Amino acid sequence: MATAAEGADASSLRGQVEQLLDRHGDGVAPIVQSGDPVLRSVAQEYDGQLDDETLSALVELMRRTMHAAPGVGLAAPQIGLPVQLAVIEDLFPVSEEIAITRERHPQEFLAVLNPTYTPSSLRTADFPEGCLSVTGYHAIVRRHADVTLRYTDLGGISRLAEFSGWPARIAQHETDHLNGVLYVDKAEPGTLTEIVDTPPVSSQ
Repeated sequence: MATAAEGADASSLRGQVEQLLDRHGDGVAPIVQSGDPVLRSVAQEYDGQLDDETLSALVELMRRTMHAAPGVGLAAPQIGLPVQLAVIEDLFPVSEEIAITRERHPQEFLAVLNPTYTPSSLRTADFPEGCLSVTGYHAIVRRHADVTLRYTDLGGISRLAEFSGWPARIAQHETDHLNGVLYVDKAEPGTLTEIVDTPPVSSQ
């Protein structure tokens, strides 16, 4: 049985989601920027607070927002929702050099609930990383090159997935968002740089 506090949290989240969908359901949502407290809070676990139709509509809104940015990942706190939900997708064309050096291979669309990751090898990789919630900047971030992601899918089934290369970076970046962590917290000292030309589509 849910406690009174849990019931209030679920009601509050439903209200926030319904309001967001009413305003932006057929378009894209505004992306919250660094400085907003929602980006520095641990998001609440998803435990069926939304009905299937509302959850599906929210995921589609997040996907459209991610595409429009453009980016390769988006976490619910980035549109102001403190819940453990993220979407990832990277089908952007890249040069052969980028594909090889950054292990940037296509990542099909995936929505994850309550994700956690663990390294699955000792490999690490240092590459520039950006964020849709820290616009205008990027920095070098050292990440695990191979991770196992444990998550719940939209049907409520627990899953394990293996990621390597750039998709592993995206999975870590989005999961970090759900724990109140921004990429700048993990950036190599002295590497935060202002973007003076077109922002890279590697932002998440």
